[in-house]
Amino acid sequence: MPVYRLRENEISFPNPELAQEDGLLAVGGDLSVERLLLAYSNGIFPWYNPGEEIMWWCPKDRFLIFPKEIHVSHSMKKYIRKHKMEIRLNRDFQSTVHQCRMKREDNEGTWIGDDMEEAYLALHKEGFAVSVEAYEDKVLSGGLYGVAIGRCFFGESMFSEKENGSKAALIGLAAVLRDKSFVFIDCQFHTEHLESMGGRYVSWEEYRQMLQKGTKGQ
Repeated sequence: MPVYRLRENEISFPNPELAQEDGLLAVGGDLSVERLLLAYSNGIFPWYNPGEEIMWWCPKDRFLIFPKEIHVSHSMKKYIRKHKMEIRLNRDFQSTVHQCRMKREDNEGTWIGDDMEEAYLALHKEGFAVSVEAYEDKVLSGGLYGVAIGRCFFGESMFSEKENGSKAALIGLAAVLRDKSFVFIDCQFHTEHLESMGGRYVSWEEYRQMLQKGTKGQ
């Protein structure tokens, strides 16, 4: 099945169900606010290496964390009790995205290039991209950022400055989203770390139904 090529002057995507087996749906286009919102609303997201052509993905089996099902291990509960933890939203969105980029560049490499930073900052200014920062004893310990549309949250990346920093941020995010009746946190791809915190696969059909209702705020 061919990969679809997008045009910069046309804000559209092919049917998400036409994605290849590995989830790749299309290449090209741009990272405009309009295109990103259309993408996420249809379960599509950009993921590519800096300097390469934009690649758009839509995996059929989706790995999600449901806010009410977030798993906090015994050791993490003990850790939280031991420290004064504080969760803040949008303390410094740009800095949080850059921290995610730097931490990944220093380790396994990153997909967060200058164009991605600029694109998500634009989404943030429009009220759709959100950062979460965790503080441990008044010191920044970790954070994450993602996109919120309706009652759906699409996670993008996270970082830790201290042990358990990103876990604390994710637990804090889940609590906020649970109180706001969000449907899910879309993790995009499986990791053992996210699975240990309650992430699980759902079928494309189940995901599509939740996505349609959630992005409309239903």
